[in-house]
Amino acid sequence: MSTKRRSTSSGRPSDRKGWVRAAAPEPASTRRTPIVLLVVILVLAAAVVLGSDYVFGLVTGSGDASGSHPAATATAPSNAGSTQLGTTAPGVGSTWTNVNPAQLVAMLKSKDFTLINVKTPYMGEIDGTDLYIPYDQVKAKASELPADKNAKVLVYCRSGVESAQAAQSLLELGYTNVWNLDGGMNAWTAAGGTLVQKNR
Repeated sequence: MSTKRRSTSSGRPSDRKGWVRAAAPEPASTRRTPIVLLVVILVLAAAVVLGSDYVFGLVTGSGDASGSHPAATATAPSNAGSTQLGTTAPGVGSTWTNVNPAQLVAMLKSKDFTLINVKTPYMGEIDGTDLYIPYDQVKAKASELPADKNAKVLVYCRSGVESAQAAQSLLELGYTNVWNLDGGMNAWTAAGGTLVQKNR
């Protein structure tokens, strides 16, 4: 006499007494695969974030992978209507002062500083610029800078990124009165300023 296995409503086979037999367990390797993949993805994502943070630190001249970047803070837009002259920006070891285009116009009326274009490649300059020194050559061309380390030095580039790096280099050279045009030539021309072309 043959016995037929009954099925329960769950679709699992049962014996003659109606007991449901347990399904065979999945292999451990099958259950771990999604978890292992998730862990690998999380580790790779963390590595990408930390790696990009480190590279950004090197590019901005801070060499710091802590997430605190002078250039990122230094290039935040200033309030064009601000009556306070300049806002401080943290550098490594000291600070520099950011000014907006309107503040630079006022400063140029009674100029008491060295104005340096650090944009590379050269693409014009603000009238009244004293020196053209590419941002990545500031230390190499230190002999062209004012001899007095307390002299006021104001740097600018196209957008404020390279000038923030130049400002950091000036701090590292020992300059104590460093200024930066926030937003660079882009902000200058957007505010109605003009650029001049010289044979640099």
